This record gives sequence, structure tokens and C-alpha cells, in this order.
Amino acid sequence: MSSEAIRLDGVEKSFGAVRALAGVDLTVGSGECLGLVGHNGAGKSTLMNVLTGALAPDAGGLFVAGREQSAGWSTGTAQATGVRCVFQELSLCPNLSVAENTRVVHRALRGFGWKVRARALISAKLDDIFPGHGIDPDDEIADLPIGKRQMAEIARAFTVTDHPLRVVILDEPTSSLDAVTAQQLLTYLNKEKACGTAIVLISHLLGEILAVSDRIVVMKDGRTVAERPAGAFDRASLVAAMGSETDVAAATEQIRSAPGLDAPDIVRARPHGPRRGSELVVRKGEIIGLAGLAGHGQTDMLLRIFAQKDVQLSAPMAFVAGDRQSDGVFNLWSIAENVTVRSLRAFTRFGLIDPAKEADMARRWRERIAIRTPDMANNILTLSGGNQQKALFARALGSDAELILMDDPMRGVDIGTKREVYGMIRTEAAAGRSFLWYTTEIDELTHCDRVYVFRNGGITEAIDAAALTEARVLQASFAEHAA
Repeated sequence: MSSEAIRLDGVEKSFGAVRALAGVDLTVGSGECLGLVGHNGAGKSTLMNVLTGALAPDAGGLFVAGREQSAGWSTGTAQATGVRCVFQELSLCPNLSVAENTRVVHRALRGFGWKVRARALISAKLDDIFPGHGIDPDDEIADLPIGKRQMAEIARAFTVTDHPLRVVILDEPTSSLDAVTAQQLLTYLNKEKACGTAIVLISHLLGEILAVSDRIVVMKDGRTVAERPAGAFDRASLVAAMGSETDVAAATEQIRSAPGLDAPDIVRARPHGPRRGSELVVRKGEIIGLAGLAGHGQTDMLLRIFAQKDVQLSAPMAFVAGDRQSDGVFNLWSIAENVTVRSLRAFTRFGLIDPAKEADMARRWRERIAIRTPDMANNILTLSGGNQQKALFARALGSDAELILMDDPMRGVDIGTKREVYGMIRTEAAAGRSFLWYTTEIDELTHCDRVYVFRNGGITEAIDAAALTEARVLQASFAEHAA
């Protein structure tokens, strides 16, 4: 076992009646990658907020390199001690550039010429982790797609000036990255471990956890319920240790007959890129996937369809955003209000909303999709990130929309919920509802009837389900010419 980088002893944290952490013990060694897994609401992100000083624990001890740090522990002292975190909900200042955001966490970047040094620092780290990233240090964060924002925040976490780098916590770091970029990060983590940096990797992508981690800790209901060397787990035993919240594997794996070519078209659209390629077609009852490297026009296509701009469309729509904080949740509203807002017309009579019907819909979807909250009247931000995403799915699936647009919607969602949502999508499609689904997870494309691969704003290939392979998707992702 390597020397101890950080240790948590008996950490407890409650939010009113909700006990988020119930006496958690956790140790991470220098040069070790600890994989941390568990369903949404298990307490992982709360534990990391305690570790980074963003939350004060109600009880328990925190030790860094063997020294107790519980008294006065804050985000500032965590930073000075070498503890960094990339949060699931990205924390970059949107009105600042990439270089200016780097300055925010590095007090050494001051005085004449600080911006030049900040540009050089972040550019070098981006080049190191993500070769070919295409990010200019003067780019404003708000102007970057979410995948590049995530790359910038990850790179910033690994930059070093006057403070050492001891522990880096990565909370769902690849959730907005395509397969190629995600692999670049995972490769870099092995390099960083060799330098003695401790890594805490939180991910619902179990393949990543198994591939990179030295040791895996499983959390459930605010406690650690399993801890073993990574080699002692496989995917099945890891899922079993997490404890499936719903048994939906059979529903997920059922074979669904795709609609025939005679099914009516719901959407017809052509990309706007310089090499536009094939026309995108969605028929009634189809699940259509959008794939390719992140930022190559998939989200733009979804937004253009949602805005009904230069497309042929014949169905009411709903949109499930992947960037939930910017495009999904209404931060000042309750969970119930966030779930029901798309369906208010159905609850309205003579211009007034029937609160009983609204509450009934919120209750039904809380039960159906297992939103973990004691009260749907609580603010939406009281939910974990994955449970916020469940609320967005409930909003769309509970509406009258015949076409559901999904922009990489499984960011930060646990495997049990994913399986449940996959089953819902297949059931809804069998009943005639259509789905247009952009995903950065190649495994999710297996649920689609047809996949359009994007490159430079155009479609390079349309792949039917029977011919779909990861190699073919990746090959089309790098194709220079549209189909």
C-alpha cells in the first residue's frame, strides 16, 4: 500500500431529515486511483464536497498526509494542501476565458504578464492530457460546448504553480466527452499516478472504473458497503455490490422490432455543415442515434429541430438536456414544478392550473422513475445530479410529446436508472413514440434502430442496427468526407 494521501474517519452529514453520510471511512494512498461507485444519492458527491472543503461535516475526522485538518478546513485550505476537484456540475466562470479561469485557482499568477503565464500553463496541460483539443486559452467558457468546458476544467485541476498537487477528485469526468477524448484522459491518469498523485474517480461508467482503478469502494445510502482491489471485481460483481434498485435488465434486453420503411416520417432534416452528407430521417416509433466526436454538430442538429428551423416536422416535441444546469432545470422551482412544466396545458382550465392534477403527476413520476427525495415540493437543487436528470426525463416522458430529443442525457446517471430509462424508451417507442438521441456512450447506440455519425457538421454515415459496431462508428467519426 502506498503512503496515505488523505483519510476520512467516520464522516457524517445530514441535510434536515436526509442523512447523506452515515459514518464514512475512506483512505486514498499516494499514487493510487480509487474508484468510487454507487447509485445516485448514495452520498458520493457529498463526501467529495466534504473532502474539498465545500461542506463542513457534522462529525468525523479529515486527515491529509497523516495530519488532521478538520478544524478550519475550507476550499482555500484544501487548494493550498493540494486537493483539487472536478465537480459533476462544472464550476468554471462562464463569463471568463479559459486562461482567466486558470488564474482563479492560482494565486501565483499575478502581477505584470500574469495572463501570458496563465495561457501557457493551461495550454501546456491541455496539450498533455487532450492532444488536438482545439481549445484556445482566450476562448470564453460560455462560448465552448460542454465537452470542451469539461476538458478545460479537467486540465485546470492538474495544473501546478505554488501549491503541490496531492489529490485530484474527478466526479463523472468523462460524462460529456466522446470515446476518443475519454480514452485520452484515462491514459493520462496512469501517467499522473506514476508521479505520486492520488486520484479519486467517481463514475457510473463501470468499464472505466474497472480499467483505471487500483481499488474500488462501493457506497450505498450514505455508507461504504464494499471495498476490494479492482482486480477482485468484474462488471457483474460490481453491479451486485451496488445493489440494483430495480430489476429491469429483462426489459432492457428485450428484442424490439424496428418500424418498417412504410412508417410515417416525423422529422426530415439536413445538417448545416460544409459537407452536409445524408439527410436525417426519423420515422414514427424509431429510436435514432446521433454519434461521432463531441462538438461535430449533433447538439446543433437537435437544437435546430427543436427550434423548427429548416426542418420538416410533424409532431409535438420535448427536449431532455444533458447540460442540465444551463439548459434543463429551473433552479428556483420545486422538483414537482420542474417535472410538470411541460404538461401544464393538460392541467389548465379557464386559465387556472389544477394543483391536484399537477401534484398527482409529480407523485406518479416520483414513484415510476424513483426520484430520491422526501418531498417533491423541495427545491430541484436539493437533488443529486443524477436525480435532477431523472426529473428531466419525467418531464419529457410524462408529456404529450410524440418526439423526444435527447442531448447526451445520461450524464451522471447510475447504471440502475440507465437500465430503467432504456426500458422506458423501448416501451414508448414500441407504442409509437419517436426518439432522437445524441450520446457520447457508444454502448447506448445499441438501443437505436439507426445511427447517424457526424463529422465537421455533416453526416458521414448512416448505420443500421444490424451493422452497428464500435469500430465502424469510430471509423466514420474520423471520415473526412460526408456520405
